[in-house]
Amino acid sequence: MNKRKLFAFLPEVLIRIGAYISIAIIIFIFYFVFSSAIPTIRNSGLFLFAEGGFDSQLRRAFNGEPDVAFGMLGLLYGTFTSTALALFVATFLGIATAIVIVEYAPRRIAAFLTSVIRLLASIPSIVFGLVALMTVVPLVERLFITPEKQIAYLDFFQMTGRGLLASAVVLTFMIIPMIVSLSIDAMSSVQKSYIEAGYAFGMSRFRIIMKIVLPSARSGIIASIILAAGRGIGEAIAISLVCGGVGYLPSLSTGFASLLAPILTLSSAIVNKSEGMSVAAVQSALFTCGAVLLVFGAIMSVGSQVIKRAVRKREGFSD
Repeated sequence: MNKRKLFAFLPEVLIRIGAYISIAIIIFIFYFVFSSAIPTIRNSGLFLFAEGGFDSQLRRAFNGEPDVAFGMLGLLYGTFTSTALALFVATFLGIATAIVIVEYAPRRIAAFLTSVIRLLASIPSIVFGLVALMTVVPLVERLFITPEKQIAYLDFFQMTGRGLLASAVVLTFMIIPMIVSLSIDAMSSVQKSYIEAGYAFGMSRFRIIMKIVLPSARSGIIASIILAAGRGIGEAIAISLVCGGVGYLPSLSTGFASLLAPILTLSSAIVNKSEGMSVAAVQSALFTCGAVLLVFGAIMSVGSQVIKRAVRKREGFSD
């Protein structure tokens, strides 16, 4: 084999080796996490997803009680409600912002705003958490919490400003840049001939956006929302600072006040309770939280590809 063929063949070999190593690392991570979580899964069974009480169960495990069954319903509630609230707001604001930048802003301003948004998307989560701790939590406490409310709901939970509302707010600011950035890329890739055809038929700019740009960029926008949801579900550090650290299950009688209740997400539970990992039962419980997060991440990754292919097929593209 001469040098020319060798240099043409070598990159392909290196790429294949890198791909195989990546697959092996992923398989090892899944094996390690699930093997550590098996004791809790075996002891808990379906109770794991049907009941709450994770905090008290963790305390009993830390004090040496054998065969503790854990209930993560409160953690699932905190994870999905905070992410759903943040995603609802961030999707609307993110897509609207992307439309303004791509379709209405002058080119120089659009380029500047795009750079700023991508910079925001790269900010470490701990920074968002610290800012939220110093601004969002005191603001929630000042606007919504009074001594009368604290006394009225004392039997349910303690109002401190740290809770579901503060967690949803910080998550919203964390995932908006991701949605905006990816939506800008998707909208910018729409073929100009489509837009020009719309103008040729006398369509207004707003109608072109609604009937041509957004449908053509739909697969990219959906991918941005799914990726944002994945970041929201997996976020740990920022949420652990403002969530309140209690796996609370709301009561219907609390109504709107449940937004002010403390929560505990799957990822923040791993951060907040990690000091107890010297105990085998606690370690297994926290690895179970990680295993559930891995499953959700895998489902969202596969689901995003399925949705993307379905959208592209509906639009007439063949993979």
